[in-house]
Amino acid sequence: MFRRKIITKLESWKRSDVHKPLILRGARQVGKTTVVNQFGAEFDNYLYINMEITENLRLIEMEIPLNDLVRLMFVRLGQSPKEGTTLIFIDEIQNSAKAIALLRYFYEERPDLYVVAAGSLLENIVDVKASFPVGRVQYMAMRPCSFCEFIDAIGRMDLSAVLADKVEYTVAFHNELMYQFNQYAIVGGMPEAVQKYAQTGDVLALDDIYETLIQAYKDDTEKYVKGSKLTDVVRFVLTYGWAFAGETITLGNFANSGYKSREVAEAFRLLEKAMLLELIYPVSSTKIPAIPETRRAPKMVWFDTGMVNYQAGIRKEIIGSIDMVDTWRGHIAEQVVAQELLTLDDKVSSHRSFWARPNNGAEVDFVITHNSRIYPIEVKTGSNAHLRSLQVFMDNTDVDIAIRVWSKPLSIDTVSTPTGKSFRIVNLPFYLINRITDIIDQIESRGDNS
Repeated sequence: MFRRKIITKLESWKRSDVHKPLILRGARQVGKTTVVNQFGAEFDNYLYINMEITENLRLIEMEIPLNDLVRLMFVRLGQSPKEGTTLIFIDEIQNSAKAIALLRYFYEERPDLYVVAAGSLLENIVDVKASFPVGRVQYMAMRPCSFCEFIDAIGRMDLSAVLADKVEYTVAFHNELMYQFNQYAIVGGMPEAVQKYAQTGDVLALDDIYETLIQAYKDDTEKYVKGSKLTDVVRFVLTYGWAFAGETITLGNFANSGYKSREVAEAFRLLEKAMLLELIYPVSSTKIPAIPETRRAPKMVWFDTGMVNYQAGIRKEIIGSIDMVDTWRGHIAEQVVAQELLTLDDKVSSHRSFWARPNNGAEVDFVITHNSRIYPIEVKTGSNAHLRSLQVFMDNTDVDIAIRVWSKPLSIDTVSTPTGKSFRIVNLPFYLINRITDIIDQIESRGDNS
């Protein structure tokens, strides 16, 4: 299995002076267990406690001192303690309220130990009659693989080196990078699918993986969602909602389902907490703080573009497309851009936003906050004159940099709005989304108009 970028962040957590127990959050099968198992190799002692195993559950539920419990963990796993560092990984922790409560005591009584906990999908959101110890744990989000991770997984370390170097060098490798990004947009970032594609190079060989994942998500709704009506709505969204990726939606009668707005909203909340999708709400301000306006219609973005392509049945359209921006009414381009933007950090609380002026019709696909400023992002091809909504945004902001994501090489244009305001458009190829903040910083620091 290829190395995920999050391991570097886990290593930083390990080096920190105060390492609170870490809750690793992510959707089912994004690779949480695999990553922590790999990370565990960096410790002198590694204890993997899976709470789905009855014997482990019984051990954790015992009313004994914490030090005795740790000693019995070694015995349970047939290990002898070694001098040095110890990592305890409590997997599927949602199965035990006692295990959740123990995190507090690991922090207070055994700060010498390193503790990571994780759970899967909808288990994360059910009422286990226990809350995570506030202030005594920290959280880290794990996403599907980014494009950079995809490149590493398929063995293209040459392209990986180019992406990590000076951004202007990517121009010479543009065609190859765009080809690989299109493959990434088809395959997506689920680690098992990426690994299988790396081995076979066959997109159709991934069907069983996607199908198994979809069925697992549906099965989990029946196991963990309370109420038959809510179960029905969640299963409906998991069956038909993929076709609305990147679109602005209405909750009432979603996808002609006949379900009420309240019912659909509750289903979406559950799926958001499970980190399977996000409802992206508009902001109308061009300055911070930009508060999402949750009374307005949101866009729906799923957690993985490969899953969208499979479930919506649009892979052939992407494979045969010349420009991803023109594919599937542009929605798959917005979906994959949103997915890449979310990999810019590991915060569980991270949310994406788009900009829309009420009663005006002007709308910008995404905005990001960086260095206490808001920058607009459009996912479009064509001439600068056609970026009318972007120009409206720039007329109402104090920043002079806008981003247009497209399928052509990196370039920077200086343009003017109809009112005469001059600003720079960074024409950013899809494969450089992960460098977006670096590029903004470089341009800001040198005042580059070229």
